[in-house]
Amino acid sequence: MTSNKQIKPTEGELEILQVLWDKGSATVRDVHEHICQYKDSGYTTTLKLMQIMFEKGLVKRDDSSKTHVYKPNVSREKTQQQMLGKMVDSLFGGSASQLVMQALGNAQPSKAELEEIQQLLNNLKNTD
Repeated sequence: MTSNKQIKPTEGELEILQVLWDKGSATVRDVHEHICQYKDSGYTTTLKLMQIMFEKGLVKRDDSSKTHVYKPNVSREKTQQQMLGKMVDSLFGGSASQLVMQALGNAQPSKAELEEIQQLLNNLKNTD
């Protein structure tokens, strides 16, 4: 995985990373076919994005065979943390509670999700 550099994938790069995080590794064709299930996209667009992602260090590429196989070089969790932190700062003035209240106000969480949230809150209270 990459060092502590800020990860700033674009929307298109995030779509590709989602596929790679779910699959572990994939060829450009695999990624392209997955993305085409929900979005009209050209193969060369997917290829170019993945080449750019390789140059940025977002993905690793095994080019030992004719067909290159790509793997994520950034973790899903680290990417989520960094992007969420940026969003909290820019949209909610750094207030995590404002983010949570907005999120819970827009969607009805399931009982299991509420229990998970409560457990997280309990853990945070116990670390003080």
